[in-house]
Parts: sequence; structure tokens; C-alpha cells
Amino acid sequence: MTGSNTSERAFDASPWRVAIVAARFNAPIVDQLIEGATRAWSAHGGMAAELVVERTPGAFELPLAALKFAACGEYHAVIALGCVIRGDTPHFEYVAGECARGLMDAGLASGVPVIFGVLTVETQAQAEERASLTRMNKGGESMEAALEMIELLAPFVQSTSAPVATQPRAPRRRTPSAAKKRRSPRSRK
Repeated sequence: MTGSNTSERAFDASPWRVAIVAARFNAPIVDQLIEGATRAWSAHGGMAAELVVERTPGAFELPLAALKFAACGEYHAVIALGCVIRGDTPHFEYVAGECARGLMDAGLASGVPVIFGVLTVETQAQAEERASLTRMNKGGESMEAALEMIELLAPFVQSTSAPVATQPRAPRRRTPSAAKKRRSPRSRK
């Protein structure tokens, strides 16, 4: 597979917040994917402060991290970046398959676009080709897919122009007096 699937469309990333969750395993490849995604974000007018990048140990852990970021209410999309290279054992199938299924589930459960930017390749050379910043960087393509999905789903979100909450909601804590008030029984006769 050669070439690039980057969009010729002009997206406006400035109103959006996006989270990238990226695996540390195969870091040299994943770092290039992050760089490609970050460049695409900037090229489309995204503000650096509105793009968050967090790391997971590997691709298998990406779905849980993506779900948490998608469900927190702070991000318009989540991009999962990683690289799984086939080896001599069936480990590849378990990691790649469960990662893909988990990321799809995260998007469906949260209603937030969760983009699958995980390379699943046969060789190191294929991974390098797909992560190359001068050729077909899949990180940049994943960012553009996220921006396209945000725009596609915007009519279904109540207020897409309002900023997403900037602070996570703190859990409600009951004070001892509030707990007593709720427990005060009505007089029983």
C-alpha cells in the first residue's frame, strides 16, 4: 500500500478539543504517529492547549484509556495510536483484535468518535513506511479522520459551539450533616 489518504478538505480544528492516547510499545514508530497527528492538528488551526497526549504501556491498554477520555465529557474525539507488529506467536492476533474491538466499543459506548490509528503490520519496514512523516503518516490521517467525524456528528450534539467542560467534575461528597438530614426518618406511627 503506497500513497496517502490525507484529506484535501480544509477542517477548522480551532473550536475542538482532542485527546490522543498512544502506546509506549514500539515508541520510535508511535512517536512519529504522534508527530504526524500533531502536525495535522496545527495545520488545521487546532490550538496546542486543546490537544492532549497521554501514553499507555501498549496497544492492549488503549481501549480503556480511550473510553475514559471519551466518556469524561472534555473531548470531542479521541485518537488511539499504536503499533503492533506480527511476530512468531499468536500474540499479534490477541493484541490487535482486542485493541480494535475495544476501541470500537469505546466509541459506541461514549458516543464520541474514537479513531483507530493503530498500525497492525507484518514487518518493521511496513510500520516505518506507514509512520513516515514524509510519506503516508497514519497519525496525520487519524487526526483528519477525527476532525471529519467531529464535523459529521456535530448536528447530533446539543451545543457544538459551546466549549467542552474544561475541568472534570469532582465527585459529590456528602457532608455528615447532609447524610443525617437524608436519613432522618419520618415519624412512624
